[in-house]
Amino acid sequence: MDIADNRTKKISIVGGGLVGSLNACFFAKKGFQVDLYEAREDIRTAKFVSGRSINLALSYRGIQALKAVGLEDKIVAQGIPMRARMIHSPTGNKSTIPYGKHHQCILSVDRSSLNKELLTAAEKYSNAKLHFEHKLHACNADSGTLAFLGKEGDLIQTNCDLIVGCDGAFSVVRKQFFRKSRFNYSHVYIPHGYKELTIPSKNGEFAMEHNYLHIWPRNTFMMIALPNLDKTFTCTLFMPFEDFEKLSAGDQVLDFFKQYFPDSIELIGECKLKEDFFLLPAQAMISIKCSSFCLDSKCVLMGDAAHAVVPFYGQGMNAGFEDCLLFSEIMDQYHDFGICVPEFSRLRVIDAHAISDLAMYNYKEMRAHVNSKWFIFRKHVDNILNTLMPSTFVPLYSMVTFSRLRYHEVVQRWKWQNKVINFGLVVVGSTVAFSATFFIVKYLPYNICRENVRQWTKTGCFFLPKLHF
Repeated sequence: MDIADNRTKKISIVGGGLVGSLNACFFAKKGFQVDLYEAREDIRTAKFVSGRSINLALSYRGIQALKAVGLEDKIVAQGIPMRARMIHSPTGNKSTIPYGKHHQCILSVDRSSLNKELLTAAEKYSNAKLHFEHKLHACNADSGTLAFLGKEGDLIQTNCDLIVGCDGAFSVVRKQFFRKSRFNYSHVYIPHGYKELTIPSKNGEFAMEHNYLHIWPRNTFMMIALPNLDKTFTCTLFMPFEDFEKLSAGDQVLDFFKQYFPDSIELIGECKLKEDFFLLPAQAMISIKCSSFCLDSKCVLMGDAAHAVVPFYGQGMNAGFEDCLLFSEIMDQYHDFGICVPEFSRLRVIDAHAISDLAMYNYKEMRAHVNSKWFIFRKHVDNILNTLMPSTFVPLYSMVTFSRLRYHEVVQRWKWQNKVINFGLVVVGSTVAFSATFFIVKYLPYNICRENVRQWTKTGCFFLPKLHF
């Protein structure tokens, strides 16, 4: 389908969340007739907004997408820079692990405020219309027909040239894909849930250092805190559901926090902690993979509808925004939906699966690995190598967060770097060990030398060959 004359083509975007509203900006900017349909009421005027509230971490991929539609400066100005992880030990000690180089940071942004800004930006285009309280009832990609239930329960039908499904992890648009031959789909609920708490401001200021993502890693669970513009912190406790179920009373919650997060109690407040903990049950987290992301040239999935991921790499929104940017770049290249839609799916599926796996891996890193001295040592090694050879060795987090290198290429490069670095460490360690052994054999008395080498071969220097005297 040639899209040379964009003004004659109609795009129907289902879902007015972050990815849907940004997509409306991209398509409207290119001159298409855009209709965005959202099941909820307009969050800009609603008294109560339902949905997830986990704070978002905006990074390079998302910023580049916002830049492409002229929204970078406005959105970035509303974010709070987080330059490093602040690790809280059980004893209350704090240490930092930088995210990247000195100038590199991620931004804490409020989901609701960002969504409102994107909807307003889309609405400014004369060729874009926003339809709220329109719940998708039926969808036929072959004919480009959509049917919505309106506010009064009336059935509203419309036709379009391209359906863009941005309606989240439980996508209604995606349901029609199950009728397609060889459509692969899987979803996994991880055994961990989350609850949100709040650290209020103190005397009108942040109660703790605000240019950090605070982490309380406790191996099998963790708590994080991200700063907000109103000088509060949103805390999120991630923990196995079975552990949440053990905390059924306020005193149990308080004792739990005294044991594992003692420095947070004064920040949150005992009464507030016991009250907020039971406001909502622990919420589930889902990881979704599917293939492909398109039905011929008539329908395409983006964002969580295509690849919902757990939140531990802060890439869910950024990957969704990059979907919009990538599709726009493909349209600039081919000008034909018949090519653009399947090409987007071909390129994006492998990357979506890669970031899904990386997000699961990063949960282990955040809740456990950051406590390891080996992890800290490896971070220093990675940073040193990156300084010496910036184009050859790039830390995993930097490749994911501060570049647009394709996610699956990030994984490939990370595995290669690990092999090289681990081999180098073995060589260096072996050299040091053999040098020490040579020194002992040459300069120490025979009896002392023999006993030392025997002990080393039994314990520390596992890579030395067995020596006999």
